[in-house]
Amino acid sequence: MEERFDIEKCVVYDANGQVLGRLASIIAKNLLNGNDVAVVNAEKAIISGKRKPMALKYRTRLNLQEKENPEHSPYWSRRPDMLFKRIVRGMLPYRNPRGKEAFRKLHVYMGEPESLKGKDRLKPNIKNAKEIYAGYISSKDLSNTLGYSIDK
Repeated sequence: MEERFDIEKCVVYDANGQVLGRLASIIAKNLLNGNDVAVVNAEKAIISGKRKPMALKYRTRLNLQEKENPEHSPYWSRRPDMLFKRIVRGMLPYRNPRGKEAFRKLHVYMGEPESLKGKDRLKPNIKNAKEIYAGYISSKDLSNTLGYSIDK
């Protein structure tokens, strides 16, 4: 089986202080163009919106269950990196072959892995959430609110 992710050719994005949805849409477009994409510092991405309603929104998503067969229910992770992947997946046509192949080329990391230490990071020209939005919450804080503890 051929390797789908090439560290040498991948585009590395730093999610530190970036608005999660805006960054995810740029990454989804990059993936659909056939690029390998790695995202570092996923726990430092910012979700715009007031803290309490945002936490309530994701808590209700976690508790969704189908009554007849709970195993068929949607799964939302509490981990910041997996949450980021799920948001990007929602922007891809992940049910057809093109979208599946694109999704396989995405790697999201909490922190900074050793294999990507020397690579250049892209910070897209996105408006700063701290200046624009009245409220925001980081992925790390949201995950802590949902019950996932990050030891760092």
